[in-house]
Amino acid sequence: MSTPIFHSCGGYRRLDAYTMTNIVQLATLNFCRRFLNHTNDPCGRQYDQMTQAARSGVKNLVEGSERLKTSISTAIQLIDVGRASLCELRDDYITWLLDHNQVPWPHSSPAASAVFALRFDPATFGDDLNHDSCAHILAQKAKFAPWLDTGDSIATANTLLIIINRAIHMLDSLLQRHGENFRDEGGFHEHMAKIRIEAKQEQQHGSANDTPSCPQCGQPMRMRKGRRGEFWGCSAYPTCTGTMEVIRNSS
Repeated sequence: MSTPIFHSCGGYRRLDAYTMTNIVQLATLNFCRRFLNHTNDPCGRQYDQMTQAARSGVKNLVEGSERLKTSISTAIQLIDVGRASLCELRDDYITWLLDHNQVPWPHSSPAASAVFALRFDPATFGDDLNHDSCAHILAQKAKFAPWLDTGDSIATANTLLIIINRAIHMLDSLLQRHGENFRDEGGFHEHMAKIRIEAKQEQQHGSANDTPSCPQCGQPMRMRKGRRGEFWGCSAYPTCTGTMEVIRNSS
């Protein structure tokens, strides 16, 4: 069974990607408050860039999920912006490590393995959605506390690299599912555009009952334009090349 990409009850709040991107934002705020100062960030530019990138991961996921109701293509674009912001933030933490003559933890290291092994609890939301979803985020964030709450910026940066990578992978899966859904179904705006086009064609060329059948294969015909004006062409073109002259009513 495929994983739902949008829940009518709770929406994006039930997505692990929403929980993980919130953890990234909260942990980044904490990191910047503790480890950035007037010496290593005299103008506060690094603080602004990192916290805004972390915020973008959450907010674009939220807005993108809300746009699923109207346009899947817009939703995909917004979520992809959030993903790109997280990639930028990931590079900021790598730069922090390099600036301290450190490299990211190897995946096989005990600390990295322990962080990788952490999994979220199932989301159990009641009627108070805002309260329950925030409580869920904080409970899942607490799982990473032994590494995030340490006074060691190197351990915290390494932990955030793992968390950010997991968030990016979650958004990748979400984008893939939205893309498949868009390919198969489209969205509200896409359907409305199709309806408007069909209605315009019907107004210009008459209703479906007035559309002739191809004299060669029997398929419905479509109004087309050529060098000599409009004509009926078979909808099965190029398999069938049947045509008919357009006869206008003189009334």
